[in-house]
Amino acid sequence: MISQYANVNVVAIDEEVPTMAAYGLLAKAASTVATGLVGVTAYELVRKAVARAPLHETAVSAAELGLRGTRKAEEAAESARLKLADVMAEARERIGEEAPTPSVTDAHQHDH
Repeated sequence: MISQYANVNVVAIDEEVPTMAAYGLLAKAASTVATGLVGVTAYELVRKAVARAPLHETAVSAAELGLRGTRKAEEAAESARLKLADVMAEARERIGEEAPTPSVTDAHQHDH
């Protein structure tokens, strides 16, 4: 074996070479086992956390918030439509046009 220092040779005893190879192999195996154990432990922790998570409750809450947001948006759109209709009716009245009679339809089948 040649040392990293210039002009210095290191001579290894033949008996130590197999021992060094065995230590290298053992270190590599230990590293692989440790990596595997860390991976298995992380997987088990995630699996247990997911099993404990109230997924159904979270999904229902998200759907509820979505429905509430949709209803608020519908109410805001209806309010804006009515305000615009009032403005248009008043503008027609000012120029002497007759405003069309509002049609009565029940667009919503539920109470707010």
